[in-house]
Amino acid sequence: MSKPMGKPRPRPGRSERASTPLPEHRPSLLLVTLIAALLALLSVSFVLFETDFWQHLLVGRVIWETHSVPTRQIWIWPTYGAPDVTPSWGFRALIWPFWSLGGVWGLFAWRWISTLAAFGIAWATARRLGARGAGGLIVVVLAVLVYRLRSQIRPETLVAVLLALEFWILERGRQGGRDSRLWLIPLAWVWANVHISYFLAPLILALYVIGEEEPAARSRRGWAIALGMGAVAFLNPHGWRALWQPFEFAIKWRHEPIFETIGELQPVNWSVNSLNGLPLLVFGWPALIVWRWRRGRPDMVEAMICALFTALAVGTRRFLGFYAVACVPFAARDLAAWLATFPAPRWAQSPWVRAGLASAVAIGVSLPELTRANLPIAVRIDDSRYPVAACGFMAAHGVRGHGFNPFYFGGYMLWRFWPDPGRLPFMDIHQSGTDEDRRDYGRMILHPEQWTALDRRHHFDYLLLNRVPSRTDRLLDRTDRDSLWALVFMDDAAALFVRRDGPLAAVADSFAYRIIPSGRATWDSIAARCRTDLGYRRAVRAELDRCAAGSPFSAFAHSQLANLSLLDGNAAEARRELELSLARDPFRPTVHERLGRIALAEGHPRVALDEFAAERRLGPPRTGLDLEMGRAFEALGDRGRARAAYARELERDPGNREARAALDSMKAGVP
Repeated sequence: MSKPMGKPRPRPGRSERASTPLPEHRPSLLLVTLIAALLALLSVSFVLFETDFWQHLLVGRVIWETHSVPTRQIWIWPTYGAPDVTPSWGFRALIWPFWSLGGVWGLFAWRWISTLAAFGIAWATARRLGARGAGGLIVVVLAVLVYRLRSQIRPETLVAVLLALEFWILERGRQGGRDSRLWLIPLAWVWANVHISYFLAPLILALYVIGEEEPAARSRRGWAIALGMGAVAFLNPHGWRALWQPFEFAIKWRHEPIFETIGELQPVNWSVNSLNGLPLLVFGWPALIVWRWRRGRPDMVEAMICALFTALAVGTRRFLGFYAVACVPFAARDLAAWLATFPAPRWAQSPWVRAGLASAVAIGVSLPELTRANLPIAVRIDDSRYPVAACGFMAAHGVRGHGFNPFYFGGYMLWRFWPDPGRLPFMDIHQSGTDEDRRDYGRMILHPEQWTALDRRHHFDYLLLNRVPSRTDRLLDRTDRDSLWALVFMDDAAALFVRRDGPLAAVADSFAYRIIPSGRATWDSIAARCRTDLGYRRAVRAELDRCAAGSPFSAFAHSQLANLSLLDGNAAEARRELELSLARDPFRPTVHERLGRIALAEGHPRVALDEFAAERRLGPPRTGLDLEMGRAFEALGDRGRARAAYARELERDPGNREARAALDSMKAGVP
C-alpha cells in the first residue's frame, strides 16, 4: 500500500544496514524454478481415488453428445425428470475431451497442466510484487504440497487457475501497470459456470478496492466492475437457481446430518496436513505480514486476503486448494524480502551455491509428503475404491430396479450404467433428491435403525453398500441381521444385497451367502466356532473361496482364508493367502504381522523383523506387535533390543502377561 506523502521513511533496521541484497542470477534462479515445477508435478501425480470424477466425466460426455446442458434431473431415480441444476457444467464439458483423447493419461495431463498454470501464474504475480531470488519459491513448493490433496479431478482445479489469474490482473494494475480489471468480468462468467465458489471473484475485487488507497475515480470503476462480475454470473443455463446454491448450503443444507458426514465440508484435519507444510503457511504468512507492518510497509489488501482465505481453509477443507494459491503471491514476496535482510556469508556469495541451498530446502520439505505410503505416485486409478466388481455382478445377473447406494457410489454407478433406468442410483455425488431422503439418509449413517423409514418409503429392490471401514459398517451389520435381505456379492469395496421377497428372489436363492457376513461385528464369533467345528470351518472356507474368486479386490477374503489355514496347521498355504491379500491391498492391516509370526515360527527372525517393521509403517503400533519384535530380537541374540521391545509393549499394554514374563526372565538372566 502506498505511503501518504510527507511521511518520513523508516530507518533501516540493523540487519538491513548490515547487508546489501545480492544481485539476482537468472540461470541459477531458472534451475530452482525447474526443480520447484518438477516437485509440483510429482505432488499431483499420486493415484486417483476420489469418487466424484466418474460423474464429472459422464456429464461432460452427455453435454458433448447432446450439445446442451441438462436442466432436469436425469441422474437418479427418485426425482427423475424434475427441474434440476447441473453444477460445474463448464468444468465437466472441459474435462471430457481430456478423457476421450487420453484416458487416464488425459486426466493426469489435466492435473499437471492446471497445477503448473495456477502456481506458475501465482509465482509470476509474486515476481511482479517484488519477490526476488529463489527464497520465495519455497512458499510455492509448500503451497503445492497443501494443494496436493485437492488436486484430483475436481472443478476446483480449474478455479485455482482462475483465482491465480484474478490476482495477477489485480496486482498488475496495483503495481503501476495497465488497469486490466475489465477482464475480470468474463473471468467471473467462466467461474460462475464451473464452480459454486463464483462469489469469491467479486469479493476479492471488493477487498482490493477497500484496502488500496487510490483515486476516487479508480475506486468507483472498481465497484462498477465488481457489480458487473456479479451480474454476468446470471448468464448460466440455470439462472438464479445456480447462484443460490452456495447460500442455500450456508443457510440450510450445512445443518443436515448428511453433510456433517462429508469430510471435505469439515474443519481442517491437522494430523492429515502435518507433513505438507500447512501449519508453516497458516502461522508463517501472518507472521510475515506483521514483519512488513513493523517495517513500515503495511499491505492492507494482503492482510484481508490472508484473513479471508485462512478462515475459509481452516473452517472447511474444501477451500484448502484456494488458500494455497492465494498465499503464494504475498507470502513468497514477504519471505524473499525477509531473507534479503540477512547478510550472506562468504561461502554463499555464489549464486549457484544459493540455488543449491534453495533446491535442497525445497526437496527436503517435500520428501515427507511425497513419500506417504497411502498416496503412491503412479499414473493410474485405484479401482479398489469403487464398486467395479459389484456392478459387474449386477450386469451379469440382472440385478436392477429401485436400489439404494451411498451417494459417493452414485458417480461410478452412473458411469457404468447410465442411461439404463433400472440401474440409476438412489443418490448421486451431489446428494441429489428430496429433503426428506437426505434427512433420513444422514440419520441412517449414524443410527441404522432409521433405515426402516427410508425403506418403507421406497421399498428398495437391492442395496449396494460400502465395505471400506467406516461408520457405515453399522448399516452393513444391521443388514446382515435382517432376514429380508440376502448378501449375494461381496468384495473389499462393496456388498450387494437383494430383497428375498421381491423381483430378485431368484438371485437371492441362487447366490446368497449362508454364513459369512458383509460387516465385521460377527467375525469374532465365526472365528471362535471355526476353531472347534471342522465342518463349519470348511463351509466358511467354501464361501470365502467364492468371495475371493469373484473379484480382483478380495484382500479381506484372502486374509480370512489365511486364518483358516493357520487353524489347519498349514503355514505354507497361510503364507500364500497373506501374500495374495497384500497383492490386492498393500495396506491391509495385520497381514505383515502374521507373515512375521509365520517366519518367526519357522526360524527366520530377520525375515520376521522385516515384516513387523512393514506392519509398523502402516500406522500406529498395534498391541502385541512389540511383543513379537522382542521375540525376534531375542532369537537373534540381541537382548538389549529385545528388552526395549518388551518394555514398549508393557507401556502400551501394562496387562500383557507374556511381555511381563519375557521381560522378567531376561532381567533374571533366564535363557
